[in-house]
Amino acid sequence: MKTKTSITLSTPLLVKIDKRIGKRGSRSAYIEMVLREHFRDSSRRAMQMRDRELIDAAADRLNEEAEDVLRYQAPYL
Repeated sequence: MKTKTSITLSTPLLVKIDKRIGKRGSRSAYIEMVLREHFRDSSRRAMQMRDRELIDAAADRLNEEAEDVLRYQAPYL
């Protein structure tokens, strides 16, 4: 479902949008696409930050495990 709305944009920004979409393009469709990409990317960045926080929190334990494996394998290399 689509809802008609009104927004105010600066003239330079509208000029850039119009150049990007060309004569047959739709400002509304372009702005909707850009916003969808923004929210998708924002969600992805938030998820990556949470993952990094989890990895950082476990870094010491993971590094100790890796060193233990390397010490175990060293005599066989």
